[in-house]
Amino acid sequence: VIFMYDVLSHSPRVVVVGYGRWGRQCHTYLINRTSGLTLYGVVSSSAEKRQQAEQDWDCRTYAAFEEALADPQVDVIVLATPNATHAKLSVAALQAGKHVVTDKVMCLDLAECDAMIAAARASRRLLTVFQNRRLDGDFLTVQNLLSTGWLGDLRWAEMSWQGFGAWGGWRGKAAQGGGKLYDLGAHLIDQALLLFPAPVAHVYCRRHYDWPETDTESEALIVIAFQDGRTAVLDMSSMAMITKPRFYLRGTEGTFIKYGLDPQEKAQADGDIDAAKENPANFGTMKTAAGEERVPTIPGRWQGYYENLRDALLGQAQPMVTLEQARRVMEVIEAARNQGV
Repeated sequence: VIFMYDVLSHSPRVVVVGYGRWGRQCHTYLINRTSGLTLYGVVSSSAEKRQQAEQDWDCRTYAAFEEALADPQVDVIVLATPNATHAKLSVAALQAGKHVVTDKVMCLDLAECDAMIAAARASRRLLTVFQNRRLDGDFLTVQNLLSTGWLGDLRWAEMSWQGFGAWGGWRGKAAQGGGKLYDLGAHLIDQALLLFPAPVAHVYCRRHYDWPETDTESEALIVIAFQDGRTAVLDMSSMAMITKPRFYLRGTEGTFIKYGLDPQEKAQADGDIDAAKENPANFGTMKTAAGEERVPTIPGRWQGYYENLRDALLGQAQPMVTLEQARRVMEVIEAARNQGV
């Protein structure tokens, strides 16, 4: 196996940059409970958040990003920061000799993406993206349906992620990289490209701006046409009192439909991701010529992302999200932004 980065010979020491909701509830939490990874520190400009991180994890804290980069003990930087900061911080960390995980979305455009990839290759450090939704139970179930041939040849996939109400915080600010396309779109595009590996022929995007309190999208609809004739339709909304199915898939042998969101995020926020259990009422339904059947959801496992990161850094596995896959997502996002109406 050829690695495009220098592997480590010791347990990776990880620093999380940003201690907002996701840095606190997700990244530090998952890293701390991953055997073979060390949650070495947290970066926050807030003295209150640094004190909270020290109490939560008994780890080091840094008041400035540059302090973490200057610490020779730090192997890995995880960016739990606003999307608009990912490119600049990633390049600086890579140039300082650190391996980097950015939360999704990787960055804002292809130019930023290519600069990040160039920095990773020049420094021989791992750069990857936190695509935890690959490990949602519903997506694992969909992949299993495909691998077992139950759907036949999947030709049309619709994926939705919807709710009601404008987003607040930095996710509700366009200048910070907020909005449906960058946030939920990064997940759904990644999933669509895994389901349909053929080259993309065309991308259509329609966005609405219906909430006066935010300058980010209230609706984002993306249609991806693939060169082999397949189609993915991704529908993200903050104006949906009644939501569409999370997955609606049509294949040559059957159709699959499933509602509801993966339960891991809520369980993680409550402090015990292992307690995540999907309500059987949300199990999907598969219909074929032979009849209709409920499909129990395979349990999701976000923990697997950081277990893979550990193995990748030690040279024991390829990273779950490769640079090629990350760039492909950014190509679709850029096309959606440029061709959107």
